[in-house]
Amino acid sequence: MNNLNRVYDSTLLSKSKVYQIERTLYQYLYQTGTIRAPQYIFRPLAGQRKKADLKLNHKALTTRCYQVSNMSTKASVISQ
Repeated sequence: MNNLNRVYDSTLLSKSKVYQIERTLYQYLYQTGTIRAPQYIFRPLAGQRKKADLKLNHKALTTRCYQVSNMSTKASVISQ
């Protein structure tokens, strides 16, 4: 099993890393919103049961998001 590291700092999010949120694997896409209320957008990896993009605020990011060690994705994202 892979080790999970909690995401404490949003500036360390990377498009090439894999994140686990509520037992689903996601890839980080981009940040939206304002400086006071940032939103972080994640897309599920291929083969996951969930298909929709996920939008998290900063508090949800630091409590529900874990970085999966020893896993990475290609940095390019093809939008549909």
